[in-house]
Amino acid sequence: MSRFWSPVVRGLSPYVPGEQPKQEGLVKLNTNENPYPPSPRVLAAIAAATDRLRLYPDPRAAALREAIAARYQVTPEEVFVGNGSDEVLAHTFQALLKHDAPLLFPDITYSFYPVYSRLYGVRYEEVPLDAAMQVRIADFRRPCSAILLANPNAPTGISLPRDAIEALVTAHPDALVVIDEAYVDFGGESAVPLVARHDNLLVVQTLSKSRALAGLRVGFAIGQRPLIEALERVKDSFNSYPLDGLAIAGAVASIADEAWFEETRHRIIASRRSLVDALSGLGFEVLPSAANFVFARHPRRGGAELAAELRARGILVRHFQKPRIEDFLRITVGTDDQCSRLVAVLRDLI
Repeated sequence: MSRFWSPVVRGLSPYVPGEQPKQEGLVKLNTNENPYPPSPRVLAAIAAATDRLRLYPDPRAAALREAIAARYQVTPEEVFVGNGSDEVLAHTFQALLKHDAPLLFPDITYSFYPVYSRLYGVRYEEVPLDAAMQVRIADFRRPCSAILLANPNAPTGISLPRDAIEALVTAHPDALVVIDEAYVDFGGESAVPLVARHDNLLVVQTLSKSRALAGLRVGFAIGQRPLIEALERVKDSFNSYPLDGLAIAGAVASIADEAWFEETRHRIIASRRSLVDALSGLGFEVLPSAANFVFARHPRRGGAELAAELRARGILVRHFQKPRIEDFLRITVGTDDQCSRLVAVLRDLI
């Protein structure tokens, strides 16, 4: 431990991302990446933008904000963009979530939330999921300054309908509700249509999953103007050029290709159904997923043991060593060939 570390660094337990192995030939189902390449329009747009690399990008990313606004039927002033939804969430923690009353989020959810809370000194309380691993809106009826929900939740994949989100927002008029919709395009209902009538709602999304742009790092938030202005104040005090020119060009092109988006997400949804059926046939309990992954456990095999045996056979899945979910595996929905290989190996192991 360095003697030059500040106190906040000494107390941090950083988020641990999924493994990005160097070994060739692995079936990589551990980080919820899209198994298909991005829209060809993205590659063309990035190539065309390379002649401007000597220039700084647009600090407001106006073209991207306008594209997002048009697709979601909001104004560009109600859109904030950043380097992936993780950076957007980081700015949200710093700009909007640090108050005297606690922030609430589920006890089983995206593990970056408690990391950001500790980094930015945000007091938080974890609200337990119910026995079926679902969020119960009634359990959040307690004093708080804000509520943060991943919907669909991660790592469970379970989604709340839009009317449940609106009930939550309505029940807490003086608390900010942040809905993290990283996986919403695979079967969830977005809360974006609620933004116009609720000034305490911020919706965060990413192009990493359903747009196959995890390597480009583009995320965004939609909310009424005062919330977006708070995020802009933090961003402009931290980095005036958060998105590079290639990322802006690629993201705009991706949003424009609605046909690619619809075809690809429906392929993944269909593969998810087949994977769930196959896992269920092997005796797995599979939670109902609206994401591009499934969360499953086998009654006779421990999660850590199965994950290790799969890795030995060249298949990576995600295992979390955490109470209540230590026997579950989070399995990304890959191509049909990748899913078939996984099922064949599991059949042999079980």
